[in-house]
Amino acid sequence: MKLRTLGNSGTVVTEYALGTMTFGAEADEKASHAIIDTYLDGGGTFIDTADVYSAGGSETIIGRWLANNPARRDEIVIATKGRFPMGAGSNDLGLSRTHLRKALDSSLSRLGVDHIDLYQMHAWDAVTPIEETLRFLDDAVRAGKISYYGFSNYLGWQLTKAVQVASANGWAAPVTLQPQYNLLVRGIEHEIVPASLDAEIGLLPWSPLAGGWLSGKYSRDRTPTGATRLGEDPKRGMEAWDKRNADPRTWEIIEAVGVVANETGASASQVALAWLSGRPAVTSVILGARTIEQLTDNLGAADLTLSDDQVDALTRASEPRTDDYPYGAAAIQQRHRKHEGGR
Repeated sequence: MKLRTLGNSGTVVTEYALGTMTFGAEADEKASHAIIDTYLDGGGTFIDTADVYSAGGSETIIGRWLANNPARRDEIVIATKGRFPMGAGSNDLGLSRTHLRKALDSSLSRLGVDHIDLYQMHAWDAVTPIEETLRFLDDAVRAGKISYYGFSNYLGWQLTKAVQVASANGWAAPVTLQPQYNLLVRGIEHEIVPASLDAEIGLLPWSPLAGGWLSGKYSRDRTPTGATRLGEDPKRGMEAWDKRNADPRTWEIIEAVGVVANETGASASQVALAWLSGRPAVTSVILGARTIEQLTDNLGAADLTLSDDQVDALTRASEPRTDDYPYGAAAIQQRHRKHEGGR
């Protein structure tokens, strides 16, 4: 598995990370520990979790695995997140110093570690001044409680503002951003990817298979059944199905993935993951497999090299819609130095 630096830091991680949102929910402790073992045996080194996953259950399961395998702690880069409610109190959520102090200490306790390698703000907080959040994170870095910090689900302007405020105050800078990104969801390429490249921020895409849509298991005439992402919440799942199913672009992308899968002998999942891993600014793609079989298949993407023609075919088929201002062709032309006419 390829190794890459964690954003603009000097720490090295593998190109595929293990997402653990299912730990304690869809996977019990025994199954979760087996998934960790399989991931590490496959060459992975980067494990991503969050305090809100299974109400702390995911971190606890990882912590017990670490307690059973203390010699392997230094092999692993551990990332977790704070922001969402972990209690009923008015200060049990958000990015205030009050909440983050409690959230970070609780994550350290559940994981059973003395520091967290990457601590991520799970979403923007419009109530807390960004200076308060960034100063807390700088203090946490200086105290040795975290090595680095990053964000998740931030917009381009939010990321840029955070980078600039940290720089202006001489505080530790963020190193990563965790957004939703896949062949079906490429909207981040309008603003977030350019902002990340400008700040040398590493992207950690979540939902790389678009909730199973890019795994090759769906077709136009077969609705999802059983234990699938779309089947967990029947009402919400069918609403999502109807929306995607009605969009011709969905099936054009899926068919393009299928063509490349046939050409390479790889699975559809491996093709989609390999394409995403090669996108600009991407550091590590988060694998959200719920079973060892799914994880083993996903890890096979590390051995897949797509040709330039195959990458181009997938990129063209999934091109994000940019017809409207300010992203359409005319608007882009207005911002180009070669075009000196117009306004």
